Amino acid sequence: MTARTTHLDAGVRTALLAVSTAAKKGLGDPGLAELVQIRASQLNHCAFCLDMHLAIARKDGVVSESQLDLLDAWEEAGDAFDARERAALALTEAVTVLTEGFVPDEVYERAARHFDEVRLAHLVALITVINSWNRLMVGRRIPPGSTQW
Repeated sequence: MTARTTHLDAGVRTALLAVSTAAKKGLGDPGLAELVQIRASQLNHCAFCLDMHLAIARKDGVVSESQLDLLDAWEEAGDAFDARERAALALTEAVTVLTEGFVPDEVYERAARHFDEVRLAHLVALITVINSWNRLMVGRRIPPGSTQW
């Protein structure tokens, strides 16, 4: 399997990076931001984004190794994730997969109990932008560690 293209248009890359940066800043929780981005990337099978966000989480120490190890099974992970993280992860899965064609009200309302309106909007924006990155990387088959994205 080889990459289908070598470069992403600089304007697109700059715009997505700006949305990502603004969403993370508005969310105000670097560890949660990495958990959300890693979980969406797991669901989308994006090796490039998984590699990058796992490295960031480990380098910056914003997420415990236990959480990284258990993230794929977060619902069954006992106390490894608090109620706020669980609400964010449930919303991440609902927005990423959209199996019902929409985000179920109960999932959105659960998240709304843990995030004020502004932080919730930033969380949804972060989930949306990581899904965009995932689709760009998976669609173009950009491998982990690539510098040509």
